[in-house]
Amino acid sequence: MLEILDQLMSWNREEIPYAVATVIQTFGSAPRAPGAAMAVSQTGAIVGSISGGCVESAVVEVAHDVIASGRASYQRFGVSDDDAFAVGLTCGGTIEVFVVPHSSEFAQMLARVCQAVRAQVPIAFGTTLEGPKPTFLLFDGDLHGSTESPEVDRAIETRMAGLLAVGSSAVAECSAGHRCQSSVRLFVNSFSPPPRMIVFGAIDFARAVVQVGKLMGYFVTLCDARPVFATRARFPEADEIVVDWPHRYLQSQLLDSRTALCILTHDEKFDVPLLERALRLDVGYVGAMGSRRTCLNRERELRLLGLNDTELRRLHAPIGLDIGGKTPAETAISIAAEIIATREGRPGRSLRESRSAIHSQIHEPAIVAATAQLATGRQTGTL
Repeated sequence: MLEILDQLMSWNREEIPYAVATVIQTFGSAPRAPGAAMAVSQTGAIVGSISGGCVESAVVEVAHDVIASGRASYQRFGVSDDDAFAVGLTCGGTIEVFVVPHSSEFAQMLARVCQAVRAQVPIAFGTTLEGPKPTFLLFDGDLHGSTESPEVDRAIETRMAGLLAVGSSAVAECSAGHRCQSSVRLFVNSFSPPPRMIVFGAIDFARAVVQVGKLMGYFVTLCDARPVFATRARFPEADEIVVDWPHRYLQSQLLDSRTALCILTHDEKFDVPLLERALRLDVGYVGAMGSRRTCLNRERELRLLGLNDTELRRLHAPIGLDIGGKTPAETAISIAAEIIATREGRPGRSLRESRSAIHSQIHEPAIVAATAQLATGRQTGTL
């Protein structure tokens, strides 16, 4: 939904009625993940996408019905349906779409989401899928919205917090316990600040990596100790340019498991102290450029500094997948592909040779673990 927020806010200001269609669940191979959204205004304007073009025309008709009736609508599209080819979802998967009408409550919630996103404050937005349609917001540790049941509200807060902790959007079943009949099924849309990519080394390859990082949705920082190279004129696409020794800058940052570190300097005086720190951080990806000989020499230096086999196995060096790239752009694409493969736990081989599902599923165990950790923290008084 993030990409259509500005347009929704504009329609709210102009008091133009609209409906928002959101992908809430997918099964098998589906073109868009849960949270993908499309909005249709009463005037016929359309923003966003929920299927890469497959089912949009059918959902537009549903959206106009929702605007006219003021009632939400649940839709399911898949190849098992008789009209699958008519709507165009021929990729082998199934998507569930929930279409909700504009309302004053919905508009107020979206305004808060927009404020939080601009301030880079994590926020989760929940919409009930059955019965009355209250909405919920979770930010700064507080739940806004209520079912009139304190027990169910606590369950909703815990579930939303678990999803927000891992940056996932998904359907959540929330109840007050096994003996309680009160329960709520809602879709939780998580909005977290963008993940970070830090590119070290202001070389010609770095600009292409910065550009690809922006396309992937990262907040991209370019860091180099040499002010003559680390300039806005050379890296106009970077969100941030830092002139500092790479290891010193890295030491000052608070990073998370979504962060990608791309070390392109292939200069020992920069690389070794930087990697000594990077490989001991809880980040998602660490890659370093260099020839095979450079990589072997660098590994020996790191072992002398005390890094063990487990830490060194986290290093992707030489950086990137083996696709034969030669130019800066091709090298950046190989690096981007390796970052994605690492994030998704994939080997990075041709899809033709793979038997895995094309589209990764939500990592539910991670969500459950995060939720359990939050609940345990509350019970012990640590949160």
